[in-house]
Amino acid sequence: MKRHLRALAAAGLLLTSSLVAVALGGSASADTLICEQYGSTVIQGRYVVQNNRWGTTAQQCINATSNGFEITTLNGSSPTNGAPTAYPSIFFGCHYTNCSPGTNLPIQVSQISSATSSISYRYVSGATYNASYDIWLDPSPKRDGVNQMEIMIWLNRQGPIQPIGSVVGTTNLAGRTWEVWRGSNGSNNVISYVASSAISSLNFSVMDFINDTRNRGAITNSWYLTSIQAGFEPWQGGVGLAVTSFSANVNGGGNPTNPPPTTPPPGGTSACAVKYTANSWNNGFTADVQITNTGSSAINGWTLNYNLPGGQTVTNAWNATVSQSGSAVTARNVSHNGSIAPGGTASFGYQGTLSGSYSSPSSFSLNGRSCTRN
Repeated sequence: MKRHLRALAAAGLLLTSSLVAVALGGSASADTLICEQYGSTVIQGRYVVQNNRWGTTAQQCINATSNGFEITTLNGSSPTNGAPTAYPSIFFGCHYTNCSPGTNLPIQVSQISSATSSISYRYVSGATYNASYDIWLDPSPKRDGVNQMEIMIWLNRQGPIQPIGSVVGTTNLAGRTWEVWRGSNGSNNVISYVASSAISSLNFSVMDFINDTRNRGAITNSWYLTSIQAGFEPWQGGVGLAVTSFSANVNGGGNPTNPPPTTPPPGGTSACAVKYTANSWNNGFTADVQITNTGSSAINGWTLNYNLPGGQTVTNAWNATVSQSGSAVTARNVSHNGSIAPGGTASFGYQGTLSGSYSSPSSFSLNGRSCTRN
């Protein structure tokens, strides 16, 4: 049995969902009562329902139905400035070595042609909880342990609780406006999308949230989607809370969201100059990269290629999708900076680890053509 207890990121901040599952085997053809701390069962031959009581020693029971689950017993409670008592949930994919039957996850983001899901909740009054929908991603096709990136969609928030981190803005996804929070719980990074009012059901594209997270520089297309999960984080009360329906479908055969543009002909539009500004310390560095269009025509979609000197590894990036294979780095535009007018610029940056002395890349090419250095 594997167990992961989330650590508080800071006093007064709640923790993000961390799942532990132990498959009991078999499928739930009729209602199945689960009171074991980490007990789980399979429904529809496709999804795993799990009790996952990790924040209290008090008893919690859920009833797995043919379409979801209901919390039937919940004796524990937790202070609202700390972790919830549990995360009873239903999921598709792999988490802590427990994979739903027949799942095609983990799958690389660049290979996803579509990912859709629907969820319906039943809420109760007089309790403190959130209705949360988790999307987990990792740089590797991870089937156990903690993933590096957690996307949380808060469809309902009741009581004085808040996501991890702090507010970084708002965004419009799935036909709604969401408040966006960003932070880390010490084990993984978290981006949370919080609804302004309770949503009892939602049918949406999972890729909308994955792409928004990628555009914020938190992941790249080379990362893997490992699981999709929905349930409740209760702090106080919550008997009667239920997921009444859940579905998730992830289809492969896709291409990178921002594929490299075709190489322009000689004399084409990709004349360019690159300014590379770095700041290094003992074991790390940051770099700001500015691309200038020195040609006479607009650049519509760009891919910048270069090699990092030995001992440098990119760990996270912003305003570009940055991937690394050995020393070779590929940076692609995101949705808001793909067009560069003549004389205009596009910028991105990243952070990396450093082993040995620091030096900057010596040459760059944009869309297959060499750039000058500023």
